[in-house]
Amino acid sequence: MDFNYYDLGDLQGGEIAEVTLVGNAANVKLLDGENYSLYKAAKPHEYYGGLATQSITKLQIPRGGHWFITVDMQGLLGSTKSTVKVTTATE
Repeated sequence: MDFNYYDLGDLQGGEIAEVTLVGNAANVKLLDGENYSLYKAAKPHEYYGGLATQSITKLQIPRGGHWFITVDMQGLLGSTKSTVKVTTATE
């Protein structure tokens, strides 16, 4: 499976991951470390997010911990470029 990933590191609950897409819609997933490992192994996993049809997609970090964002085109046509930045809820 071909995908882009962003290691967001340790974040606090309530912070916001902003994903900017340029191109087509894409699958955008926010995963903790355990579920990121399952995702890479193409096994069932839990995530926040899903199909992002517009840019910017904002995903709130649900709890403190180590987090990852993945962007893939699985099941979709076209291509996209992505960037991610983390902000606080008040920015």
